Amino acid sequence: MSDMNAMNAGPPRRRSHAPVFWLLFGGGGLLAALFGTALVFITGFAAPLDWPVGRLLGDFARVQAFAGQPIVRLVLWGIVSLFAWHAVHRILHSLHDVGVHGGRATAWACYGAAGVVTLVAGGALLGL
Repeated sequence: MSDMNAMNAGPPRRRSHAPVFWLLFGGGGLLAALFGTALVFITGFAAPLDWPVGRLLGDFARVQAFAGQPIVRLVLWGIVSLFAWHAVHRILHSLHDVGVHGGRATAWACYGAAGVVTLVAGGALLGL
Protein backbone atom coordinates (compact mmCIF):
# COMPACT_ATOMS: atom_id res chain seq x y z
CA MET A 1 0.00 0.00 0.00
CA SER A 2 1.41 3.38 -0.92
CA ASP A 3 1.77 6.22 1.57
CA MET A 4 -1.01 8.19 -0.16
CA ASN A 5 -3.52 5.35 0.26
CA ALA A 6 -2.53 4.94 3.90
CA MET A 7 -3.31 8.63 4.59
CA ASN A 8 -6.73 8.43 2.98
CA ALA A 9 -7.69 5.11 4.59
CA GLY A 10 -9.29 6.72 7.68
CA PRO A 11 -12.96 7.48 8.13
CA PRO A 12 -14.36 10.22 5.89
CA ARG A 13 -14.36 13.68 7.39
CA ARG A 14 -17.62 15.56 7.90
CA ARG A 15 -18.19 18.63 5.80
CA SER A 16 -18.03 21.89 7.69
CA HIS A 17 -20.34 24.89 7.42
CA ALA A 18 -17.48 27.15 8.49
CA PRO A 19 -16.64 28.40 4.97
CA VAL A 20 -20.12 29.89 4.63
CA PHE A 21 -19.75 31.85 7.87
CA TRP A 22 -16.21 32.91 7.01
CA LEU A 23 -17.49 34.19 3.66
CA LEU A 24 -20.17 36.28 5.38
CA PHE A 25 -17.61 37.48 7.94
CA GLY A 26 -15.16 38.45 5.21
CA GLY A 27 -17.81 40.22 3.15
CA GLY A 28 -18.99 42.17 6.17
CA GLY A 29 -15.43 43.07 7.10
CA LEU A 30 -14.74 44.31 3.59
CA LEU A 31 -17.88 46.47 3.59
CA ALA A 32 -17.15 47.75 7.08
CA ALA A 33 -13.63 48.75 6.07
CA LEU A 34 -14.68 50.41 2.83
CA PHE A 35 -18.01 52.00 3.68
CA GLY A 36 -18.63 51.77 7.42
CA THR A 37 -16.54 54.73 8.46
CA ALA A 38 -17.97 56.93 5.70
CA LEU A 39 -21.54 55.96 6.61
CA VAL A 40 -20.97 56.74 10.27
CA PHE A 41 -19.31 60.05 9.43
CA ILE A 42 -22.00 61.21 7.01
CA THR A 43 -25.09 60.03 8.90
CA GLY A 44 -23.74 60.54 12.41
CA PHE A 45 -21.80 63.79 12.14
CA ALA A 46 -21.95 65.61 8.81
CA ALA A 47 -25.71 65.60 8.23
CA PRO A 48 -26.82 66.37 11.82
CA LEU A 49 -24.22 69.15 12.20
CA ASP A 50 -25.14 70.58 8.77
CA TRP A 51 -21.60 70.35 7.43
CA PRO A 52 -21.16 70.86 3.68
CA VAL A 53 -20.91 67.16 2.90
CA GLY A 54 -24.10 66.60 4.89
CA ARG A 55 -25.94 69.26 2.86
CA LEU A 56 -25.43 67.14 -0.25
CA LEU A 57 -27.90 64.66 1.20
CA GLY A 58 -30.63 67.26 1.25
CA ASP A 59 -33.71 66.87 3.38
CA PHE A 60 -35.37 63.73 4.71
CA ALA A 61 -37.77 63.43 1.77
CA ARG A 62 -34.86 63.38 -0.69
CA VAL A 63 -33.01 60.69 1.27
CA GLN A 64 -36.19 58.63 1.63
CA ALA A 65 -36.87 58.87 -2.12
CA PHE A 66 -33.31 57.72 -2.81
CA ALA A 67 -33.58 54.84 -0.32
CA GLY A 68 -36.89 53.84 -1.86
CA GLN A 69 -35.27 52.73 -5.11
CA PRO A 70 -35.20 48.90 -5.42
CA ILE A 71 -31.46 48.65 -6.11
CA VAL A 72 -30.66 50.98 -3.20
CA ARG A 73 -32.86 48.88 -0.92
CA LEU A 74 -30.97 45.77 -1.98
CA VAL A 75 -27.61 47.45 -1.36
CA LEU A 76 -28.74 48.73 2.06
CA TRP A 77 -30.01 45.26 2.97
CA GLY A 78 -26.67 43.76 1.93
CA ILE A 79 -24.70 46.28 3.95
CA VAL A 80 -26.79 45.87 7.10
CA SER A 81 -26.85 42.07 6.79
CA LEU A 82 -23.14 41.65 6.16
CA PHE A 83 -22.29 44.10 8.96
CA ALA A 84 -24.43 41.95 11.28
CA TRP A 85 -22.82 38.67 10.19
CA HIS A 86 -19.37 40.21 10.56
CA ALA A 87 -20.19 41.50 14.04
CA VAL A 88 -21.61 38.25 15.40
CA HIS A 89 -18.75 36.20 13.99
CA ARG A 90 -16.30 38.56 15.68
CA ILE A 91 -18.32 38.38 18.93
CA LEU A 92 -18.36 34.58 18.80
CA HIS A 93 -14.60 34.36 18.40
CA SER A 94 -14.03 37.06 21.02
CA LEU A 95 -16.11 35.05 23.48
CA HIS A 96 -13.94 32.04 22.73
CA ASP A 97 -10.80 34.15 23.28
CA VAL A 98 -11.94 35.29 26.74
CA GLY A 99 -12.80 31.74 27.81
CA VAL A 100 -16.52 31.42 27.07
CA HIS A 101 -16.73 28.09 25.28
CA GLY A 102 -20.45 27.63 24.78
CA GLY A 103 -20.11 25.24 21.89
CA ARG A 104 -22.95 24.89 19.45
CA ALA A 105 -25.43 26.77 21.65
CA THR A 106 -23.33 29.93 21.56
CA ALA A 107 -22.79 29.61 17.82
CA TRP A 108 -26.51 29.11 17.23
CA ALA A 109 -27.31 32.14 19.39
CA CYS A 110 -24.79 34.37 17.62
CA TYR A 111 -25.57 33.29 14.08
CA GLY A 112 -29.27 33.19 14.88
CA ALA A 113 -29.07 36.83 15.96
CA ALA A 114 -27.46 37.72 12.63
CA GLY A 115 -30.20 35.83 10.82
CA VAL A 116 -32.85 37.76 12.75
CA VAL A 117 -31.15 41.08 11.95
CA THR A 118 -31.04 40.07 8.28
CA LEU A 119 -34.76 39.24 8.26
CA VAL A 120 -35.75 42.37 10.18
CA ALA A 121 -33.66 44.57 7.89
CA GLY A 122 -35.26 42.96 4.85
CA GLY A 123 -38.73 43.47 6.30
CA ALA A 124 -38.02 47.07 7.20
CA LEU A 125 -36.64 47.84 3.75
CA LEU A 126 -39.62 46.20 2.04
CA GLY A 127 -41.91 48.47 4.03
CA LEU A 128 -39.91 51.63 3.23
